[in-house]
Amino acid sequence: MSFLLRLQLPRTAARSTRLFTTSPYARKSATETVKETVDSVNKKVGEVGVKGIEKGATQKAKDAVGLGASKADGTASEMAGEAKGKAQEMTGAATGKIQEMSGATKGKAQEMTGAATGKTQEMSGATKGKAEEVAGETKGTAQEYAGAAKGKAEEVKEKAKETMVKA
Repeated sequence: MSFLLRLQLPRTAARSTRLFTTSPYARKSATETVKETVDSVNKKVGEVGVKGIEKGATQKAKDAVGLGASKADGTASEMAGEAKGKAQEMTGAATGKIQEMSGATKGKAQEMTGAATGKTQEMSGATKGKAEEVAGETKGTAQEYAGAAKGKAEEVKEKAKETMVKA
């Protein structure tokens, strides 16, 4: 690696290289964050539901094998009906949970929007107040200078009258 230390690039070549990046835009909006959260919740609920169905079906199949062949046919159809019922139950629970999370997320987004609007109005009011304050100070200073100028004009006028009277 010591040969790298001896290798020197011309300075003009090093300065003319321009670096660029291909990384994606890192900021996400509130809507994107909500969508990702709801999607992950949906996936987790689905995974839990599938595990529950598989576990119940496996147990029922083991029980059916232990019974006679005639009971196995009845148990298989019963087991299929129970599995369908359980699947519908889990789907309903997942849908309810998704709607609940969606409502909570929408509420939070509206709350954040309201807070941002309030802060914007607060900053706008502060800016207007500061502008009026600066305008008042400027007007006062201008009047002060105008008064001083009038005073000087009167002094010059008086001196001119005195000079005219003396002459």
